Amino acid sequence: MKLDEIDLKILKKLQENAKITNLQLSKDIALSPAPTLERVKKLESKGFIESYHALVNESKLDLGLCAFMQISLIRQRDNAINNFIEQIGKIDEVMECYNVTGQADYLLKIIGDFY
Repeated sequence: MKLDEIDLKILKKLQENAKITNLQLSKDIALSPAPTLERVKKLESKGFIESYHALVNESKLDLGLCAFMQISLIRQRDNAINNFIEQIGKIDEVMECYNVTGQADYLLKIIGDFY
């Protein structure tokens, strides 16, 4: 599926506010509501929109300190990578994990009480 200008506008608006109503979205992109909804459904079904999330205020939740950690793996074999990903997924404090280039292999975002 090739995205056109309207699809890109829809994605931008949904990134700005995922709770926007279809009616407001259709007004913002200058398309009637039915085709707008049809396009959103198509973007979802084709995997351009994977999910919708709430961005929470970590400080309001008093979750503690936010830290970033660089991780380097000794081995880069598939089983080592898959094992790392499986194990890191079990740690509640790890909020995000990114595969990066450079001196480290992964960058972790960790939230918790570290003192």
